Amino acid sequence: MAPSGSRSVDCWRVLYWIPVLFISLIVAWSYYAYVVQLCIDTIENIGEKIVYLLVYHVLFIMFVWSYWQTIFTKPMNPLKEFHLSHSDKELLEREDRRESQQEILRRIAKDLPIYTRTMSGAIRYCDHCLLLKPDRCHHCSACDMCILKMDHHCPWVNNCVGFANYKFFMLFLAYSLLYCLFVTATDLQYFIQFWTNGLPDTQAKFHIMFLFFAASMFSVSLAFLFAYHCWLVCKNRSTLEAFRAPTFQHGPDKDGFSLGTSKNFRQVFGDEKKCWLLPVFSSLGDGCSYPTCLVNADPEQPSSPSGRNPSIKSAGESHQFPPKPLRESQSRLLNNGQSEGSEDKDKRGTNNPALTIEKET
Repeated sequence: MAPSGSRSVDCWRVLYWIPVLFISLIVAWSYYAYVVQLCIDTIENIGEKIVYLLVYHVLFIMFVWSYWQTIFTKPMNPLKEFHLSHSDKELLEREDRRESQQEILRRIAKDLPIYTRTMSGAIRYCDHCLLLKPDRCHHCSACDMCILKMDHHCPWVNNCVGFANYKFFMLFLAYSLLYCLFVTATDLQYFIQFWTNGLPDTQAKFHIMFLFFAASMFSVSLAFLFAYHCWLVCKNRSTLEAFRAPTFQHGPDKDGFSLGTSKNFRQVFGDEKKCWLLPVFSSLGDGCSYPTCLVNADPEQPSSPSGRNPSIKSAGESHQFPPKPLRESQSRLLNNGQSEGSEDKDKRGTNNPALTIEKET
């Protein structure tokens, strides 16, 4: 017999699906209202009806496909090298002093590509998952696990949005916005006819009216959300990093992972242009290590204690921990854009700080 605690947890997990069920019912009703009530029963022009149905179904399929991928793509676990071994766990548990624990964690992390720290400068460690957190990784209390490149936990998909499904989430926002805009635009003339008594007195006119209101309201909210996440992609930031900049050895740096708009975009959508608009995984990297870019400090900001610009360091000082070699896809992010940077250098002038790619040691 299952304990009462596990049953209560299962009940809560069922409740988490209520927002997903709500969205699914809205989408199912919108399909019926648009296809049956508007296109089949109301629109009389055959050519207009065929075009509307064709475009609608393309957008509908892409919207549902990307939504499905966002929901059911499981978050990726950090690589096993970030997990503590049994002996390291025992050693860490025996130590009571925080300084000693940090010494153990620093010893374990010295061969890992870890560049970010806590606000106090300590090694980022998860007590629940018993692992060293990779850069941009955070523990989600709702999912009860560490999420690679965690952006946020979204109740509308009952899943964490992170490295594994961030591209799907972006496409979901894009196609849902296009879906709502298309429905609003094509339903507008019949919505006007509803108020001018130009429609037959059938149940279709009420579906047409509510369809226009629902699609237009969702269009506004989705437009703002999609624009915000486009900005995050161009800046190579997650929602969490937008609210609190990641902390490196030289301090918090909101642009620490930014490699330029083009390479930031490819890091999420991949190098294959044919896959950009499809909800198939094509993001670059393994989710655990990321190429970083040090941005010269603003001259109006206080200088570092040593009197030097904290982003200008020797090769030996740029990382405390020797990073492992970058994956081939990550290396391309650094190598392919060097020529682009040299060509655009004169165009940027002195308003934008120069970007210095951190060298491997």
